Amino acid sequence: MEDRRRQSLLLDFYGELLTDKQRGCYDLHVNEDLSLSEIAEQLGISRQGVWDNIRRAEKTLTEIEEKTGLMGRFEETRTALDRLGAGLDKLSGLTEGEAKALASELAGELRALRDRG
Repeated sequence: MEDRRRQSLLLDFYGELLTDKQRGCYDLHVNEDLSLSEIAEQLGISRQGVWDNIRRAEKTLTEIEEKTGLMGRFEETRTALDRLGAGLDKLSGLTEGEAKALASELAGELRALRDRG
């Protein structure tokens, strides 16, 4: 997964578990793409303070994801749903025998996805 996207998703999933200052610095750096100097000026703290908050936030978010795996399961589910959607699109253009086989396969994937959750 692209690093910026991963960082943004981590913030979306677990950002409320950070301190306000960590969340603010991390959000401005990741989502607004501001430099350390720009963030420091905007928040009225030193560049080192910004850097420390970003590093602590990244460490905290990564540790939480390693323990919970919530974001990883979300991505797996999203990928599976994309694959199932593509299969259903294909299903609409197949003959009756091919359609039945594909429908059975997709139904099995949906059951497996449901059972994992």
